[in-house]
Amino acid sequence: MDRLKDRVVIITGAGAGLGKGYAIAMAKEGAAIVVNDFVADLANGVVDEIKAMNGKAAACIGGVGAKETADNLVATAVKEFGTVHALINNAGITRDNLLVRMTEQQWDDIMTVHLRGAFLNTQAVVKYIIENKVAKGRIINITSPAGLYGNIGQANYSTAKAGIIGLTKSNSRELARYGICVNAISPAAKTAMTEAIPEKPRQMLYDKFAKESTIQRMGEPEDVAPVLVFLASEESQYITGQIVAVAGSIGIM
Repeated sequence: MDRLKDRVVIITGAGAGLGKGYAIAMAKEGAAIVVNDFVADLANGVVDEIKAMNGKAAACIGGVGAKETADNLVATAVKEFGTVHALINNAGITRDNLLVRMTEQQWDDIMTVHLRGAFLNTQAVVKYIIENKVAKGRIINITSPAGLYGNIGQANYSTAKAGIIGLTKSNSRELARYGICVNAISPAAKTAMTEAIPEKPRQMLYDKFAKESTIQRMGEPEDVAPVLVFLASEESQYITGQIVAVAGSIGIM
């Protein structure tokens, strides 16, 4: 289990849900993980779990919408582990509302975390990789079926996730000459955000996904993590600019 041996990976929003699942899976494959979350107890808890299984991890606390956080993520990786090879732009929130009721703040909150955060973090990591000639850099963005197909009550979230797709494709073209592969994953899986939904509507959501997928269940973090491990590894050197759906059969035409 060493597909990521000697690689240093930054994961935003890794204190719970899918982000935590990614961090644990990548640590098991030998990566040193910088665990980011804006809640210190969550980030530190994941670090403790990784260290308890003899893995390497360090926490970096802060909201991804701030440039200071982006700079600190790189600084933490370099200070603790000597370099950085890969970034997972996973941090996300929801501020659901119907379009006619949506506030400017609900719109802005989503854009700050999803788009501004991904831009700032990617910029900081890419600058380091280029300046230090780090080989086989990887940027992996987390989008969503909502970004591909839209969703009622999520004009802000769907727009941001669609923007992530554009950011992925543009950066893949721009960064290929540096050996940096840029891809995105579109998971349909249980997250910290879905788990925060009240039980009845949450189960309705899970049932809806199960009905739409031939696999007939909602995805789990362990369904998504192996794909992320591969894309962060040196093995994925001939894949860039791709949007990989890890969503059962959702989206099949």
